[in-house]
Amino acid sequence: MKKALPIIASIALGGVFIFASVVVLFNIKVGNQTPPPEGSPSALFFGAIWPTGFLKFVKIFELAGGIVVIIPRLRNIGLLLLGPVIVNILAYTILIDDPKHLANPMLIIVVICALYLLWNARQKFSGLLN
Repeated sequence: MKKALPIIASIALGGVFIFASVVVLFNIKVGNQTPPPEGSPSALFFGAIWPTGFLKFVKIFELAGGIVVIIPRLRNIGLLLLGPVIVNILAYTILIDDPKHLANPMLIIVVICALYLLWNARQKFSGLLN
């Protein structure tokens, strides 16, 4: 079980990011997607990052990080790619969107899996701090 848990966490984390990036990159409609209300901070935010191509840039990093984090030998590189994305998702949820969306199960899964994998590889990451 000790070796299976990091594999499960990396597949869950990578799967979420692969799915989220493929949906946007290939313009796939999933579920009931309603745009944010006109003039809201969320609408202004997406109005700025969508036409500039910045969102596609981030989604490419999500796709690459999601694929790489699933591969055990490259998992730490995947965490380095996905770390800033996860921090920005949390910042968007807290500062721009509604903080009550922090209870979103998908967001909780992403944060828990990333923190667990980071904790699991803490000895390898400690070299970055020295």
